[in-house]
Amino acid sequence: MELVLLTALGVGGATVFGAVIGFLFKKISHKFSDIVLSFAAGVMLAAAVLGLILPSLEEGGPFALPITVLGIFSGAFCLNLIDKLVPHLHKMVGPDMESHQNTNLGRVLLFVTAIAIHNLPEGIAAGVGFGSGDPTQALIIAGGIALQNIPEGMVIIGPMLAAGVSPARTFVLAMLTGLVEVIGTLIGYFAVSISSAILPFALAFAGGTMLYVISDEMIPETHAHGSERGATYALLVGFCVMMATDVLLG
Repeated sequence: MELVLLTALGVGGATVFGAVIGFLFKKISHKFSDIVLSFAAGVMLAAAVLGLILPSLEEGGPFALPITVLGIFSGAFCLNLIDKLVPHLHKMVGPDMESHQNTNLGRVLLFVTAIAIHNLPEGIAAGVGFGSGDPTQALIIAGGIALQNIPEGMVIIGPMLAAGVSPARTFVLAMLTGLVEVIGTLIGYFAVSISSAILPFALAFAGGTMLYVISDEMIPETHAHGSERGATYALLVGFCVMMATDVLLG
């Protein structure tokens, strides 16, 4: 349990770490942001496939394939439904936003809400990973999610400051988005601890949420500013780094 708590704090704390970087380096270029986010997308993609979806197939027994497919689509549908029901914005934050002093505060807070919304299932994915009984694999999954949270924390600082939010309140909001991920990690861990029967579905569900975020948000965002070639290779590097880590530590 101590390891789960430390992991939860680490996953949530990665957003705060990214926010600190955002305070230190307010002028973050689109190209740099896209490359870092693409690398994180590759890490998350490998973590979703190798750490969640494949173990779901291994744990599912005779009905492994339909359970895994159902779990993947359920996870994706869940996030899609949240996107429709909860008002928020995906793509309004970028490195050049901080130069616009008339940035609408409401729009900025909606984007922060979007990050908080998707931090919950990402945290659940980190917690569910511990249900497989392989702490090394669970830590790899959590590491991939944490890595994705760093650039996420970086890009929300400038727009909030430009919208007139005080530095102290900006940092508190960034901490709250990380706290959501801590809560999600604990929910995922306790869910699979209560009933191991749901583990195959839970693993696939968590993998589906990660695949949805990668395809619906991370890849489009990193291909929107003219850096798509570099972003593609960064994704491949991230995937291979995670794959090598899984092989070496597995």
